[in-house]
Order: sequence, then structure tokens, then C-alpha cells
Amino acid sequence: MAVLEATGVSKVYHGRRGTVHALDGVDLSIPKGQLFAFLGRNGAGKTTFIKVAATLLLPTSGEVRLFGEDVVAHPEAVRPYIALVPQEGRPFFHMTPREHIYEYLRVRGASGESAKARTEEILEAMGLRPFEQEPAYRLSGGVQQRTLVAMILATEAPFLFLDEPTLGMDPFGRRQVWEVIRRATRKGSTVLLTTHYLDEAEQLAEELAVIEGGKILYRGAPEALKSTVKREVRLQFSGGFTRSELGEYGEVIEDRKRLVLLTTRSRVREITERALERGSEITVGPVTLEEAFLELVGRGIEEEE
Repeated sequence: MAVLEATGVSKVYHGRRGTVHALDGVDLSIPKGQLFAFLGRNGAGKTTFIKVAATLLLPTSGEVRLFGEDVVAHPEAVRPYIALVPQEGRPFFHMTPREHIYEYLRVRGASGESAKARTEEILEAMGLRPFEQEPAYRLSGGVQQRTLVAMILATEAPFLFLDEPTLGMDPFGRRQVWEVIRRATRKGSTVLLTTHYLDEAEQLAEELAVIEGGKILYRGAPEALKSTVKREVRLQFSGGFTRSELGEYGEVIEDRKRLVLLTTRSRVREITERALERGSEITVGPVTLEEAFLELVGRGIEEEE
């Protein structure tokens, strides 16, 4: 059963620079208990969709239903069942992580006893114990973000909107958040996640959608999207080759000043032998969502709209 159903959702902005179609006829359904990832570049429309679905923004046209309720006609019926980590969220300057979590739960209607128990649990799960009594202004950006995510995950709301939840976190913090998100879905929450980290989507999502220019280009399992890449193997080089030399073997991408080659299994031995002869550092692995996204959209996920 779908708990979120969007039909023909559009959002049009009119400004000095002309008309912008932030969403253009988006259809989307998410089943109960699923962890669904929404992928797109900055400006592609994913945050706009979340704001519409979370009752924060009116669509120009179309309909979104959550738990059977129209989010525009009956937002008050939807809000008790959702919680949102906004991309632009900031903690309160002088409040500690413990205070953020406990007070947020109390505002949402949890009893003092329940709020205290959930606060203790989420502080532990999110690795916030060392910082629980520190005011937010003394915390790093990554720990501040962890605090905001902890507030939302502690609610155990039936539907969780997580807009770039691990932005600015170190790898250890990200993995702690991943595990708590997985736990939320095991307990029955449905999650809509947006992320720029394609490895995050690959690790967490059962299904995903790719949005570009306000339109959904793909919906399906991460593995199915990767299978659309024409070549099977990803080789990353650090020095030793020019782009034109590698182009003889397949498709070449520049990634963080390193060259990435997408090629077939039959060419791997030849190119690795050449790399060893030249003393070039090389890593070999299967294609990732990054290459699939690039092939589908035509640009990398870090490139802005």
C-alpha cells in the first residue's frame, strides 16, 4: 500500500529571470515501510517536492496524498504523522543536543517519561553522548547536523523526510546515521531521503528516483539503474595516463582531478598491465551509481542546475 502518492505535481515560480518550472508533472508513489531515495543535482526539484509533500509549500498544480489525506486540503491531518530534517535547518544557538531532542519530542506531544527514554536512546545511537551537554554554538557543523537528524529520528514518526541528512558529517558520523535510519524502517517508518552522496543512496535505498529539470527520469532499484551503464568495470587512475590515451579503452570521466575509465572486462588486464609498467596508481571495481547517474542525466550530481 502506498503511503505517499503524488500525481501530476508541478511548481512554477515567476521572477525577474523569467518562469522556472521547479517541478513539472511529477508522479510518485512510495509504499509503507520503504526507504526511498530522491536523487538530483542542486536545483533539480527534489527539495521543492519535499516541501510540497511536507505541507510547507503549495504546488501550482497536481495532488499529493499522505496516508490518504490531501496535503493541501488537510495539512493539519497530515502533520502529526510526519517529521522533517530540512536541508537548511540550524540548531538553536544555546541549546544542547539533549535539550534539542527532549524538547522537540515534548512539543510533538510525547510524555515526559517517553521523551526522556527516547532522548537517551537516540543520544547513544547517534554517538552524541560526548556532546550531549554542549551548547550548539560550541559544536562542529557535523555534530550540529547529527543533532538535527537525531531530533527527527527520535520521533519515530510514520513518515520521515530526510533532506540531505548527512551533509557535512565525517564518514563515521554518516554511518551512525545510516544505521539509525535503517532501524527506523525496520520499526515501520517510511523514509524519503534526498542525498548528494550516491554511495549513501546505494547503501540505504530499496528504490530511488532521479529527477532532473523538475521531471523524473528514472525510478527503480539502484542495481537496475547501474545495469543501464554500457560498460561493466570502473578503473580510477592517479597519474600515468592522459585522457586521450585512456579513451582508446572506453569512456573517460574526470573525477576530483583523477581520471576514471569505464570499460569492459575484456580490456581490464591490458590496461592494468600498462598502468603497472608506468607506476600508475590504479583501483578497479564495478560501476557505481555515480556513473549511472552521469550516463542518465548527462552531468554529474555535483554540478548545479
